[in-house]
Amino acid sequence: MQRTKLTIEQRAELDAVMRRRHGNAALARRVRCVVLWSKGERRVDIRSKLACNDEFVSKWTSAFEAQGLAGLVSLHPGRAPRTPVARLDAQVLNRTLKHTPRDDSTHWSSRKLAGELGDVSFSAVQRIWRKHGVRPHRLDTHMVSNDPDFETKAADVIGLYLDPPAHAAVFCVDEKTAIQVLDRKDRMLPLSPGRAESHGFEYKRNGTLSLFAALNTSTGEVLGKTAARHTSEQLVTSLEDIVASSPVAARSTSSATTSAATRHPAMSRSLLNA
Repeated sequence: MQRTKLTIEQRAELDAVMRRRHGNAALARRVRCVVLWSKGERRVDIRSKLACNDEFVSKWTSAFEAQGLAGLVSLHPGRAPRTPVARLDAQVLNRTLKHTPRDDSTHWSSRKLAGELGDVSFSAVQRIWRKHGVRPHRLDTHMVSNDPDFETKAADVIGLYLDPPAHAAVFCVDEKTAIQVLDRKDRMLPLSPGRAESHGFEYKRNGTLSLFAALNTSTGEVLGKTAARHTSEQLVTSLEDIVASSPVAARSTSSATTSAATRHPAMSRSLLNA
């Protein structure tokens, strides 16, 4: 078998492949085989350096002679998929979206779906799910309003955020009620060499608090206030503080929540005066 004679360009190309830090190790091994063969190395030395046999040397040196570097990538392009890609995608998606597992599980897993289909691997199922953005393990929640005027009200609120009135400060107001005020019974042990910071396991209750918060949609500033009770009086007071904190020349428009406190007459008067 004649020795391969490399041109300057071919040798530079092969050296670049061998120098890649994140390249294909199998390709680099084949390239090194071609380089050693072109240098006149004996087969026994090549077998020793690359941990290969004579068949490996003959196969890849011949491939390089016939096709150049492209011949070292693979002599076997692989088989065509048994099932057309579009048909396989439709089969997996149809089973995922329109059927539930036979064992009454709450959701599909890739291995469970592959087991029921029989002729699909779990990795193919994962690839198809990822391609179409299907995530059976995720569960979101939603709520449907029975208010016939919901769309009109929602459009008004969204309009305040997207296109606020001129010279107006728009605040999104919300409240969180019955927040437990807890404190540890035992003192904290500080961080020290060989030991992490430690907190006591038991705690004592100190009643509850209500939190009122307002987000300024134009600046992102959050104004917060806590109160021992949750009544319309506390909510009105928090709204008055919000109006007082805004610039004197600005008119405040507040978007409030739908708790019982917001439906009190005092609340309505406060919004009208804002």
